[in-house]
Amino acid sequence: MPEKLFFPQNFLWGTSTSAYQIEGGIDNCDWSEKFPAGEACDHYQRYKQDFNLLQETNQNAYRLSIEWSRVEPEENEFNVEAINHYRDLLQDLKKRKIKVMVTLHHFTSPVWFSDKGGWLNSKSPFYFNRFAEKVAKEYDGLVDFWITINEPLIYTPNSYLRGIWPPFKKGLISFVKAIRNQIIAHKRAFKSLHDINKEIKVGIAKNNQFFRPYRDKNIFDKWSCFWADYLYNEYFLDRIEKELDFIGLNYYFSRLIKFPFKIRKGKSSTSDLGWEIYPEGIYHLLLQLEGYGVPIYITENGLADKDDTERESFIKEHLSWVNRAIEDGAGVKGYFHWSLIDNFEWALGFEPRFGLYKVNYDDFSREARSSASYYSEICKNNYLINKVKKTPL
Repeated sequence: MPEKLFFPQNFLWGTSTSAYQIEGGIDNCDWSEKFPAGEACDHYQRYKQDFNLLQETNQNAYRLSIEWSRVEPEENEFNVEAINHYRDLLQDLKKRKIKVMVTLHHFTSPVWFSDKGGWLNSKSPFYFNRFAEKVAKEYDGLVDFWITINEPLIYTPNSYLRGIWPPFKKGLISFVKAIRNQIIAHKRAFKSLHDINKEIKVGIAKNNQFFRPYRDKNIFDKWSCFWADYLYNEYFLDRIEKELDFIGLNYYFSRLIKFPFKIRKGKSSTSDLGWEIYPEGIYHLLLQLEGYGVPIYITENGLADKDDTERESFIKEHLSWVNRAIEDGAGVKGYFHWSLIDNFEWALGFEPRFGLYKVNYDDFSREARSSASYYSEICKNNYLINKVKKTPL
């Protein structure tokens, strides 16, 4: 008989999105010129339709972002229409009794902020904190969880070290400055949000990768993994651990590392983007995060799978390992699949398909994939029927 893997009571089952990737009509942020999303998925107009999908799939939680450039299109000038729109949106979620998790910075920044140097400006934590305070006051009582910054160790290397994302800065010094200012920004916003409401929960969404040595017994490969893990997974969290009510884990893939820091391909299957699918990695990362002593939410986990042939297995295998991590002591309180609907995948455009629901971009209609039904049953039952044999530890 198949094994039922039960999850804790009051476990959150949801999906995640971000404003620039789905809303459409955002033309005043630093991504708009070089990587325009256009109408994206027209979610700004169709959010109630999309929230119906949350209920159709029995989700009790939802993660979204508030677009900074909509709310503060010019420095210290706040757009009442945008503020009211997001209030209506949040109130609609509350009426549906869906727990709300809001991200304040999900890669995009207003043009005026970027023109001032972005995260290289020593005043960037001040600018970000002003925005955080504004929306926290406006939406007090409507948000259950606040995430200050999404994936700082994905965003800053691409935007301030390699220079392949806006604002296209290159160099180690700019990278270090940007990371330092994001650390300060998180700490300030954490305090400010708690000053507004002591009961709210504030955390971060951290993309962690599971590093494995390319040669199991090679001491140099193990050394490389140790430092990759520290610098990529632990460094940022170690500096904000006193300012965390929870940690959000974004997990997509593992890395095989060969000395000194060379990435090698493994034998596991891959997504449409060539990302290695390694479900066991989420188990190890969750146990590692347990060391910080705060609740953990899986805030993103998903894959590009246009034909929807791997998604059900992906969800099943990852949740199997999540369940084992909970049994072994990890305080995991929720799982947010990426994503509810297909979206604009940053510099990769519209080709990657991450959604439980397909978006037909010619008319913006939504179409359920078979994996949506599978995920719906898990959300409804709060258990996973485990038919997949776990990889040995």
